[in-house]
Amino acid sequence: MSERFDTTRESALLLDDHDRLKGFRKRFYLPEGKIYMDGNSLGLLSRDAEEALLNALKDFKTLGIDGWMDGSPPWFTLAEEIGKKQAVLVGAKENEVIVHSSNTVNLHNLLATFFRPEGGRNKILIDELNFPSDRYAVESHLILHGLDPAKHMVVVKSRDGRTIEEGDIAEAMTDEVALAVLPSVLYRSGQLLDMQYLTKEAHKRGILIGFDCCHSVGAVPHSFSEWGVDFAFWCNYKYLNSGPGATAGLYINSRHFDKAPGLWGWWGYDKAKQFDMAPDFRPAPDAGAWQIGTVHLFSTAPLYGSMNIFDEAGIHNIREKSLNQTGYLMFLIDSLVSREPYNFRVGTPREPRRRGGHVALEHDTEAVRINAALKKRGVIPDFRFPNVIRLAPIALYTSYHEIWQVVQHIKEIMDTREYQNFPRERGTVS
Repeated sequence: MSERFDTTRESALLLDDHDRLKGFRKRFYLPEGKIYMDGNSLGLLSRDAEEALLNALKDFKTLGIDGWMDGSPPWFTLAEEIGKKQAVLVGAKENEVIVHSSNTVNLHNLLATFFRPEGGRNKILIDELNFPSDRYAVESHLILHGLDPAKHMVVVKSRDGRTIEEGDIAEAMTDEVALAVLPSVLYRSGQLLDMQYLTKEAHKRGILIGFDCCHSVGAVPHSFSEWGVDFAFWCNYKYLNSGPGATAGLYINSRHFDKAPGLWGWWGYDKAKQFDMAPDFRPAPDAGAWQIGTVHLFSTAPLYGSMNIFDEAGIHNIREKSLNQTGYLMFLIDSLVSREPYNFRVGTPREPRRRGGHVALEHDTEAVRINAALKKRGVIPDFRFPNVIRLAPIALYTSYHEIWQVVQHIKEIMDTREYQNFPRERGTVS
């Protein structure tokens, strides 16, 4: 790293000059006077997404119900059209991806589909560092099956409180486990798990496996179909920049198209016959069957526009720049604020193949107040209990100069003890 980077402002500006993706920055609404480093939590609005939403509103205003077939694009097949575009990001066949509902609702449907306890194979494997909503959903399905989560949920422990060893996960895949639900990227530390290895190990043991990819889709290329992943699910408001509460995405490996979804609804009906209103459920022959209710048009339309940018930029180009930017950020942290009296450390794995799109900046005693001081200065990160400040340079709209500025702000906050002006309690939304 030290051979590629140095700590000067001129170096940051030179990196920006040579950035092949810098042109996309002007297509986003950047908060005036601020440096936005929270795109791994809520991505910024693009002009493309705004235009798509306004177009959907115009179609609603001028077409009314005819927008279902005559909208641009037609609302009736909007989820399928976006699914085809997202299939490129996750390495799937076009009919294996659909956008629908919210992330946890989709997980509930996937659990209802794939968790079928039989005999002694009646446990679900998770990890202790995954996003809590996934754990809540898993516990609820165990209870629905009359099983005790304390006995039937296998929780893989972390050795260091930051990361999970893939070997520990594989070791926990006993013949009692029916299903594994794991993150692609750990939301606190930014560790990227080896999904190909974990899928192979699960299938060797007769275990179905699915991944929560909220913190990877749009930042990291995947190859779900090639790896044989059984299912995956993700939100689209982080790296995909489609807005708070935006319609989520899910992947179903085509070998499971013969399965009925766990939860049925009319929007999962075979599109050719949907308006026959037949009493018997006839699921769509692909991932579309996992839809339940009517497409949420105004939560989905921005994603249609956002995908234009990803089509143009290319997910592999985005990943290359993301790794370079997180590498640069870690280099600056190591060089400028890792030693006394600053005492920051990076909690994210250093190896490119093991990290997602954000950097976990740790400070043992003052992380909450430092985070608040950064916000006061116009830097927007987020805080994760107990000591993590997450910083996410986004390849499509964060500049290298902004990354350099952020670390200068951190250093100045410590030099002046500015953090002492803030309470130790975190905000309601952090």
